[in-house]
Amino acid sequence: MSPPSTVVTVEKFYLNHAQTLQLKLVAGGAGLSRPIREGSINRPGLALAGFLRYFAYKRVQVIGGAEHQFLKSLTPSEAVARIEAMLRRKIPCLVFARNLQPPAAVEEACERMQTPLFRTPMSTMKFINAATIALEMDFAPTVSEQGSMVDILGIGVLIRGESGVGKSESVLALIERGYSLVSDDVTRIRLMEGRELIGTSAETTRYHMEVRGLGIINVPAIFGVASVRTEKRLDLVVTLLDWHKMTDIERTGLEQHTYNILGIEVPHVTIPVRPGRDLARLIEVAALDQKLKSMGHNAAREFNERLIARMRGASGLLPST
Repeated sequence: MSPPSTVVTVEKFYLNHAQTLQLKLVAGGAGLSRPIREGSINRPGLALAGFLRYFAYKRVQVIGGAEHQFLKSLTPSEAVARIEAMLRRKIPCLVFARNLQPPAAVEEACERMQTPLFRTPMSTMKFINAATIALEMDFAPTVSEQGSMVDILGIGVLIRGESGVGKSESVLALIERGYSLVSDDVTRIRLMEGRELIGTSAETTRYHMEVRGLGIINVPAIFGVASVRTEKRLDLVVTLLDWHKMTDIERTGLEQHTYNILGIEVPHVTIPVRPGRDLARLIEVAALDQKLKSMGHNAAREFNERLIARMRGASGLLPST
């Protein structure tokens, strides 16, 4: 199944990144609902010169020092005509970098044609780099997964399970051992560059947990600021399942299971739950074992190879050691 498409409007881009990109709306506020169809930035040098055949009109358009000087070299009527030719292509928005002042005629054209016009004091290349990263985040496919996420020594672990199975208690125990909470109960996961999953929490519930019998708790206020983090790469999915509901319990670990999120296969382990089991410790060990596997050490496979070698040696197929 392909990842769900993401619709990014100029308004969403502006609200999310105005502070980071130091954007100031100059004109064309009526067009903030326009969609940004491509997550890239375009410098419309050729378009301003009159060549519009391959104009990337679906992208955010940036006017830098070179484009600004070119516009100044034209007569006022020519400059406005070139800008209006771009605006008629329904570009998402126009940004003047380096705190350059848009000509009054350009402001009037953007206002009339309802095309958002912005200014930023950032240099052209710095703005392009920062805006490209911002758009990459906005365009990244996102999904919500039922479960809590914890960072265990650099391994991002999503803990899933039915309601009341012990997820919150396990997360609390892991936080007490010095690990960090990423999200509680619901984890928002976005796909970056088509290869990496990043987990985070909703803004309203960030840094908080719901614990049955206690209610809502503020995690950093109780355990310190090191007990939380805003986001983390997802490396492992752990599902807590009642012992009696498991038809087949893994004993050797040779079988590698995965959990599909946005088309990415994430290593997955299922831990049986029964009274008396230290779930937090088992989740911790699963995370550390995954860390070893990422470094090329697979304990189950290594043990299996040693066992096979010993059996061959005992049968005379190989000399015993």
